[in-house]
Amino acid sequence: MAGSEARAPCPPVVDYTSADQARAADEVEELPGEAVIVRMLGDYAVLRDQARACR
Repeated sequence: MAGSEARAPCPPVVDYTSADQARAADEVEELPGEAVIVRMLGDYAVLRDQARACR
């Protein structure tokens, strides 16, 4: 398919309420700094930014 510029569809970005975001922040604060989920959440934040940019 020479010259084709087909793109994959952009993934949806789930919207969270301010209350959900505040609760999540509080829960993350309670985790130990070495908790692997903290690193994974950082990766998820990058993916969300990339999905928003894809729109």
